[in-house]
Amino acid sequence: MGKNTIKSFFGNWIVKNLLLAVGAVLVLVFILSILLGIITRHNKDIVVPDLTNIPLSEAVAHADSLGLHITVGDSVYIRRMGRGFVYTQNPPVGSKVKTGRKIMVVINSVAPKKVKMPNLVGFSLRQAKTELSTRGLRIESLQYVDDIATDNVLRQLYKGEEIEPGTPVETLSPITLELGFNPADAETIVPDVIGLKYLRAVDAVLDNSLNIGGLSFDKSVKTYTDSLEAFVWKQRPLSDSLSIQKGEPVWLYFTKDSSKLPAKPDVESE
Repeated sequence: MGKNTIKSFFGNWIVKNLLLAVGAVLVLVFILSILLGIITRHNKDIVVPDLTNIPLSEAVAHADSLGLHITVGDSVYIRRMGRGFVYTQNPPVGSKVKTGRKIMVVINSVAPKKVKMPNLVGFSLRQAKTELSTRGLRIESLQYVDDIATDNVLRQLYKGEEIEPGTPVETLSPITLELGFNPADAETIVPDVIGLKYLRAVDAVLDNSLNIGGLSFDKSVKTYTDSLEAFVWKQRPLSDSLSIQKGEPVWLYFTKDSSKLPAKPDVESE
């Protein structure tokens, strides 16, 4: 094919328009691929950091620096956590997301909710504990005084003073119960709480008319959430102790390290 023929071919207006159209499409595809890569951050996933147990403002700043956005979905009240601190997050720590992703968090309320103190006088210990739990309150300690009916609530106290039914108190407030104590029904047993998580272990001690003498957490327990997941690896006194008097203290020791759990005795074959 001669030069004139080639020149004549590419000089044809139809061929010119087709070449221009193909070129325009290629340029458009190239631009779109660049924009798509920028928008989706192709192969540039962000690993979601741990935003819990820090103030909301700090969590927002950290998320913004990574191109993420914080949205507060709800609030709870945790007494032992800083006011306004992040309690939970979704997606969880370690998730891979694209830039611009919203992280939904639940924060610890700045202003704790209040509930009305119920009337527990005349209730049994078990009934009183259930009623307090329903209201979002908790038992701090049990005080026993001589009375004909053991474990019958005689008075309800808050910060050392008797509290009247209907009085507004903050949720999770510690309530002391003054209970009847009949010497004929004065003994109880120490429950075996080894291996139980925090809330179940404390409940088991109170259900047996005993007080929490102290709670100890080892180095594996670093946050409030950790404390809820921690389990008892040691208790004092032991569950195989002789019967003890109601109201006596029990000390519990918590960990998240399963290697601390005492080995179970081998069961001999018959």
